[in-house]
Amino acid sequence: MIQRVFNVCWNAGFATYVLTDDNRIADLIPKNNCYIDVEDYQNGTERCAGAIASRKFDDYDQFINVQGDMPDVTTDMLLQAVLLLNSYNVGTVYTDMPKEQQDDPSTVKLIRGDDTALWFGRGITGYGDWHLGVYSYTKEALLAYPELRIYPEENIEKLEQLRWLKNGWKIGCKSVYFNGVEINTPEDVISWQIKN
Repeated sequence: MIQRVFNVCWNAGFATYVLTDDNRIADLIPKNNCYIDVEDYQNGTERCAGAIASRKFDDYDQFINVQGDMPDVTTDMLLQAVLLLNSYNVGTVYTDMPKEQQDDPSTVKLIRGDDTALWFGRGITGYGDWHLGVYSYTKEALLAYPELRIYPEENIEKLEQLRWLKNGWKIGCKSVYFNGVEINTPEDVISWQIKN
């Protein structure tokens, strides 16, 4: 799955790296495109922040974090996330949520005001947009992330993006077309295998 995500990002023309603590994953990726860090991070954004402390990423001012459980990520999702950095230090994408997912706590819902995120949650039912696991950051924002206060809501919801919101950062958001599967549960893996 991670190899598939890597290939989509690479084929879209982006300098692409896999950040991992697992040599089994690293063995699937070209050596120069893998960054191994055995630090125990709470989430993917912390792992990205830890990686850019390395000189390996000094040439980059903008970053896209595509979660490894997004095997159906598209080039358009990546491009829209990058475009958000013209106006925001942090961006993410969303799509229309099928009715059957609105009451599913494994599906993350986004509540927004026009093009900025107001809240993200799992327990929200019956409304909201479907938040997809793709983030964009400026270097400034990513370097600041580990120093931001962690509020109880982040730990309750297990959603890393709440750290930005609770600390007063704006998150830009953009609608994208998505007809894929996001892997959050073992059942999602089966659905994805059937679809592909």
